[in-house]
Amino acid sequence: MTLAYIPSPTISQFSIGPVTIHIYALCILMGIVLAVWITTTRWKKLGGNFDQVLDITLVSVPAGIIGARLYHIITTPERFFGPDGDWAEMFRIWNGGLGIWGGVLFGALAAWAWCRHKHYPMALLADAIAPGLLVAQAVGRLGNWFNQELYGAPTTLPWGLKLNMEGTAIGHSEQCYDGATCPSGTLFHPTFLYEMIWNLIGAAIIVYIGSKAMKKLKAGSLFAVYIMWYTLGRTWIESLRIDYAHEFLGVRINVWVSMAVFVLGAVSFIVVQQMGKDTDLLAEKLRTVTEIEQRLENGESEDSSDSVVSFPEQTVDEIKTNDAETVSNTDKQPGIK
Repeated sequence: MTLAYIPSPTISQFSIGPVTIHIYALCILMGIVLAVWITTTRWKKLGGNFDQVLDITLVSVPAGIIGARLYHIITTPERFFGPDGDWAEMFRIWNGGLGIWGGVLFGALAAWAWCRHKHYPMALLADAIAPGLLVAQAVGRLGNWFNQELYGAPTTLPWGLKLNMEGTAIGHSEQCYDGATCPSGTLFHPTFLYEMIWNLIGAAIIVYIGSKAMKKLKAGSLFAVYIMWYTLGRTWIESLRIDYAHEFLGVRINVWVSMAVFVLGAVSFIVVQQMGKDTDLLAEKLRTVTEIEQRLENGESEDSSDSVVSFPEQTVDEIKTNDAETVSNTDKQPGIK
């Protein structure tokens, strides 16, 4: 008899009147809120403000969710289009099924487009958001626990995960590992917990590096560290999982993707160190852009608060601070339009 184990929740949703609340969705929402708070704190220190982070969030989060869902659909098409598939399941995100790499890609593209439009330094934003992303991913893994998904191979370790009888294939003693069956009471590696811990450690490391070594690192370096850290852990954790997944040469597709993205992160780190810009320089640019936005906001009437303002003859380089010192802008960015 197993004396120690991690129990599974007995519920995955609850109702408030006629409204059903899915705990998986709540975990994702909580992760987003924490990521916004962490990013805002770091962004303000660089010269930005909360409104800028909120605008970026409103653009990138929906794009990220769409990208994450598309990645899951592409990598597990049989769930939606196979003989037993249900295409309507594509829209039931609360049942689980979000691929992190699709979310990061689409979210990053949306954030990049917004930053380009508003003249915010994207490398600076990437560094500011890096630890927040890991925290959000860690909290999101709690949703997998409530959904009783993303577990690993059977184990006898005292922190093994015990699944409920109802609602899971393994709970019904169906095929679960290399053609074998898993009897009721079998414990499994809690891969969701491993990833939670790994992500939180990574977030702490990135914050520490940012506080101690940013004078030596170029802007964008911390995001490259995030990529390498996450993929390193994901490669190991993914190899523990036993749920069905497409494979290539006997290795899960997500493992190949993680290894490829790790290499991309390592190359990005090297390139950023060779060709990137100093954080202090981009922070000065961000402070300038923020000051311009505040001037425009204070100078506009309520009726024209959303209007487009242009400085056709002026660039950020030519806008001076109150003490008449010119602010440098090596990017030669045009004025806000």
